[in-house]
Amino acid sequence: EKLKFYQNSVGSVPGPLDCFLVLRGTKTLDVRMERHCKNGEAVARFLNDHKEVKSVHYPGLPNDPGYSIAKKQMSGFGGMVSLELEGGMERNMRFTTKTKVFSLAESLGGVESLLGHPISMTHAAIPKEERDKGGLPDALVRLSGGIEDEADLIEDLDRAIMESR
Repeated sequence: EKLKFYQNSVGSVPGPLDCFLVLRGTKTLDVRMERHCKNGEAVARFLNDHKEVKSVHYPGLPNDPGYSIAKKQMSGFGGMVSLELEGGMERNMRFTTKTKVFSLAESLGGVESLLGHPISMTHAAIPKEERDKGGLPDALVRLSGGIEDEADLIEDLDRAIMESR
């Protein structure tokens, strides 16, 4: 009875439909990852050159501290990008509400483009001292590029950046 409760409440045993969806999804995983990486790189390069962006964290950028290791280990750099806009935490939080293509979400990594503000969402319970020790700035925003058209993603981010001023 106790085991059945845990299986149901924590989701450690997938149901038949979940198994079917995983199997079906593996058929297009390569194509989706290719697009995820392509969009991540395009977004990172755009943000890296934007005058309103204070910092960009993406292992595929030559100025990223992890670039040399990532280049040796990876064939693509993924679609996860972190950034901080000029203007501090308030501006960065406004930015997360201005996008139309990127949806605000705690869970990142779907086929749709998502963004999140870790310290007000996933990492809100972690004390500031611990976040600071771990290198998580209050203003940081995380992006996960989906499979949409890269021009739509860049246009959405550019507009949201300018509207968040």
